[in-house]
Amino acid sequence: MISFAHRVFMEVAANLSFSKAAQVLFVTQPAISKHVKALEDQYKVALFERKGNSILLTEAGSKLNEYLLQATEIERKLDYDLSILSNASNAAGHLRLGASTTIALYILPSILSGFQREYASVGVQLVNRNSEYILNALLNHEVDLGIIEADSKLTTVSYKPFMSDEVIPVCSAKSPLAGKSLTLKQFVKTPLAVRERGSGTLTSLLRALSALNIKPADLSVKIRLGGTEALKNFLLADQCLGFMPKPSIIRELNEGDLVEVPIEGLKITRDFFFIRRKGTEDYGLTMNFINYASSKI
Repeated sequence: MISFAHRVFMEVAANLSFSKAAQVLFVTQPAISKHVKALEDQYKVALFERKGNSILLTEAGSKLNEYLLQATEIERKLDYDLSILSNASNAAGHLRLGASTTIALYILPSILSGFQREYASVGVQLVNRNSEYILNALLNHEVDLGIIEADSKLTTVSYKPFMSDEVIPVCSAKSPLAGKSLTLKQFVKTPLAVRERGSGTLTSLLRALSALNIKPADLSVKIRLGGTEALKNFLLADQCLGFMPKPSIIRELNEGDLVEVPIEGLKITRDFFFIRRKGTEDYGLTMNFINYASSKI
């Protein structure tokens, strides 16, 4: 349905770069320019505005990109719906899935394995980043379905509950903190290792502390680390306290390498949601995955 020239345009629009589009599409940069020029001749408008070494979408380019994103979703829905007319097990398509780190690393692998055995003709692309990144990727049409922690909800996004987990304070078994419990007064003086800004784990921690009238400025943050595995490995090597999603450290807790450090009055639970752009809830492939994943929790 959508021509290659239009796909070239969309890639340039997504990256605001002819050279990056050429790398993604495995064609030469002159070929990219040729396709964009052909569209500009066809529509008799400029699609990009050149400013030095950078480019911006013109008003016409933004409008074309908006309609092409809608057309792409319709095309993918059509391909899926036609593929299941004779037999649901023949479902074909491509699912672009984004998930926050805990879900991507510790919950989804077994679910995706089973899903692809059941729907062998469906390709899956998984983006693993923090919750803020995944939400933005959904809004930018880079993923079809996200799974994130949701502290607040946008009106442009549809939310469906998936699962809950717990974030717990832990330290290395070699730390002086091991075997202790802390009062809130002791806790705010304890050196902390925390996740980066935008992380759902950090957001859940700060929300729980706010309920206890503890502000971020009250904490003794020693280091911020991007990613669950980076934080886990740091805690194993260091003596400070950190907050980890429980599913991510089951083995380390069972083997005694990390130990929980109870903190007076502090309990952190969080809810994960499937997120979709409003208006795309009826896409059969994402619904199939939501139903499948929910049945495995």
